[in-house]
Amino acid sequence: MIKGTQIMRKTGAALAAIALFAACAPQALAHHSAAMFDFTKSVQVKGVVKEFTAMNPHLRLMLVVTDAKGNHDIGFEGHSLNNMYRGGWRPGKVKIGDQITINIAPERDGSEGGYVTSIVTATGEKIGM
Repeated sequence: MIKGTQIMRKTGAALAAIALFAACAPQALAHHSAAMFDFTKSVQVKGVVKEFTAMNPHLRLMLVVTDAKGNHDIGFEGHSLNNMYRGGWRPGKVKIGDQITINIAPERDGSEGGYVTSIVTATGEKIGM
């Protein structure tokens, strides 16, 4: 009877480990390489914050930009929360509707968007990442 209990415990532990790995798999698959960005270049973009999501695995930012094409939305991504905190970001420093300036590493293929390397907030504070 003791052997049966030990087997059930080991089986339960194995099933729990499998469930944990299965729950984490989508997050691991969602994260991708930064090879699509050209970190040898820096481009400055000004716009109004439409969406700002600071959560792991990294920052998501949508700006309404006015340029030769008129007003349009451009999506950007950036560092992890840990790196953002080290660079000076705190909740509430960037709000929906704020006019901000960002420096980005542009997309290698020339499409809109890029990887945020720093932000100048509506109050003029620079957040370096």
